[in-house]
Order: sequence, then structure tokens, then C-alpha cells
Amino acid sequence: MPEEIEKINEIFRLHEEIEKTASQKKLDEESLRAAAEAAKEKTGKQAAAEDGEDYGEEELTERDFRPVRRSREYRSGCLGGMMYFVFIVCISIILACVAWMSVADALALNKELYTSEITLPADIFTSKTVETLDEDGNVTGSKRVSSADIDYVADELKSAGLIQYKWLFKLFCKISNADTKIEPGEYTLKSTYDYRALVRKMQKDSGSAATVKVTIPEGFTMSQIFYRLEENGVCSYEDLMEAAANENFEYSFLAGTEPGDASRLEGFLFPDTYEFYKSQSAASAINKFLQNFYGKMSADMEKQVGDRGLSLRDVIKIASLIEREAANDEERPLIASVIYNRLRYGWSLGLESSILYVHQDHEGAPTAEMLQEDSPYNLMVKIGLPPTPICNPGLSSINAALVPASTNNLFFTLDTATGTHRFFETMNEFNAFVATQDYGAEG
Repeated sequence: MPEEIEKINEIFRLHEEIEKTASQKKLDEESLRAAAEAAKEKTGKQAAAEDGEDYGEEELTERDFRPVRRSREYRSGCLGGMMYFVFIVCISIILACVAWMSVADALALNKELYTSEITLPADIFTSKTVETLDEDGNVTGSKRVSSADIDYVADELKSAGLIQYKWLFKLFCKISNADTKIEPGEYTLKSTYDYRALVRKMQKDSGSAATVKVTIPEGFTMSQIFYRLEENGVCSYEDLMEAAANENFEYSFLAGTEPGDASRLEGFLFPDTYEFYKSQSAASAINKFLQNFYGKMSADMEKQVGDRGLSLRDVIKIASLIEREAANDEERPLIASVIYNRLRYGWSLGLESSILYVHQDHEGAPTAEMLQEDSPYNLMVKIGLPPTPICNPGLSSINAALVPASTNNLFFTLDTATGTHRFFETMNEFNAFVATQDYGAEG
């Protein structure tokens, strides 16, 4: 019996709990509805207030001050904003670092001091037309200038460790028109040079250009001179020959010469010791010789050319023959005398040295076959002077050609005992002396 009563009581307790739960659920639903209505009424009041309607004050309940729970979307938006902020900060730091490194490279900041040599060959330069401006910036015309291949220049500077960012250097060159300021040559540059200084130092007059001294002996042909310049790194033989043929050198002694023929400069490349820039332009190198020749020709010498009744080119032809024949300075006026005497009589000059100009690779005396060639340079059979000088004479030979000795000599030949020449007025005297020697006649 007591057990049954206990079961009945348990049933009543469960029933009470179910009713209590249902009542609480109903109460919660009413609370939610009330909260929704209050929020709706509050929203309506705010809208009305914005429209200018006047509402009286109402008592606010505790529910009105209950905080609304932040949604998941709000939390996601906040996290995204933080990530965006961090991203912007990182990008700013990276850009600041890049900007600083670029500035440091352009201004050569904090660089260890060392020097590097770079070479800018002439073949990386091309010619282009640019506008000429007056002081006010107005275009007045155009001119042709030399333009460097900045890609090549940037590669060389980068390889030498003088710059870090090729793109930045090329941008600087584009803005500053550096391609028309840089010149061919070999340059010794310091790591502490900024971009502007690098461009300035890659110019001939900057003091950074590497130079070389080259001595040209008297009697060298143009070809021999050009090969020597190439050997010393001044410029290539091909470039020199092309410039000699086609470049416009404005000197009076070259007036009337035809472009396209490099031999027009033969005889006027004055032999001397010169200082050239490494990888210098061919035209500039040649101009050094021509300018030196022009400086050696005094007013008195020009008058003497006129007194001879010959052109300067003919005088240089005679001087070149003297240069190749004379054993010493004392002989030069005597050889000049023989040449002038033979020209006056209309004889061939009988000089073997001239035919060797056609055979510059030949060593020793001309062969019998050479002396039979039908060449304007074969003065054993041709009458008059050769078409061009046969070498580049020195000042002593030029002076001898202008002021020959006053003699009646028509022949000369080598005295093997002394290594000098003997001069004769008649063929009989000449033949008698030659018979005592073991060579063929030279004059």
C-alpha cells in the first residue's frame, strides 16, 4: 500500500513540473512578444520624432536598457577591418623599405668605397636627331647627336657593382636624357658616385676616362697607324677606315678630296706621340692627327708650297718618298733635289719604295715581279708622282720637300759600307759606283 501511494505522489509531482514548464514557456513567449512590440513602438517613436511629431514621455522599463547581442556578421566585419588595417600597414612598410633602398642606390648612400672599370664600346652608340632649344625653351631646329644604349650601360654598371637597380637607373637616364651625354670609352668609376655623378664621369672630359699613349713613328702608313691604334684599345681598324673614308673633316688641305676613299687622308696623319681615350670614337682619334698636322703647317711653310708651284698634296707625296728613302736627316734635302730634278726632266723617279705601298705585307726589297707591275705606284716605269703619299712623313721630310738642296744630282744609291746614300749627276758615275756594290740600283 505505501508503495502505491508513493507512485501516485510521483505522478502528481511530474504533472506539476510539466505545468510549471508550460507556464514558464508561455511567460517567455509573452515576454518576447512584449519586447518585440516595445521595440516596434520605440522605432515608430524615433521615426515620428524625425518627422517632427511630439510624444510625451513614457516610463522606460528595464527591458529597454537590455543590451542587444552583437551578431556574427558584426564580429566578422570587425575582424576583416583589422586584417585590412594590418595589410595596409605591411604594404606601407614594404614600400617605405623599397623607397629607402632606391634612394640609397640613387644617392650612393652607405656604400663601401671601391673602384671599378667599365668599357663602353663605340658600337653601342647610335646617331639620332634631337631638337635644339633657345634660352626660353623654344625649338630653334634640330641636330644629330650620339645616343648610348642605356640597357648596355646599366648592365655594365650592375655587373661592376656600381648600381643595384637597373630599372631605376634607366628611369633616371630617361628623365635626364643621359643617353646623349654618355660617351664611348673606358672609365674608372667609384662606388660612391651617385647616378648623376656616374653619368657625368662617363664623359671624355670628366677625368675618369682611361687613356693610353701611342707613339706613331715617321713613315708609318695609314694602315699601320690604324692597326697600332686598334692594338692599344683606342678603336677598331674597321671603324677607323670607315671614318677615314666617309667622315667630314673640315680642313683646307683636304679640300677637293672625294668621300668614300680612305686614302685621301694618307700623308696627313702626322706622326707623333698622342694620348687617346680608350674606346675613343674613330673620327675623334683621326682628328687628333689632322689637327696636329694643321698646327705644324706654319704660314712660312704655306708660302713655300706656293713658291714651289705645287699643291700641298703633291708636296706631301714628295715628302713621303723622302721619308721612305732617306737614311738620315742630312740626306733628305739631297733626295728631294734628285726628285725635283727628275720631275723637271720628265723622267720616272726610279724609286722602288713606292711599289711597296701596294704590297704592305711584303717584307724586304721588292721582287722583280713587283717592279714590272703596271701600277701607278710603280715609279720604276711610271712618270710623275704616285696617286697618293706612300706614308705619313715627319716634319724633317716635309721641310726637305719644301726646301730641297740645290744640286744637279739625278741619281742616288746606297753605300753598303756606310749605310748611307751616294749621289751622282751622271749615269756613268752612278753605274761605276753600283758596280762596286752587291745590289741593284735604287735610283
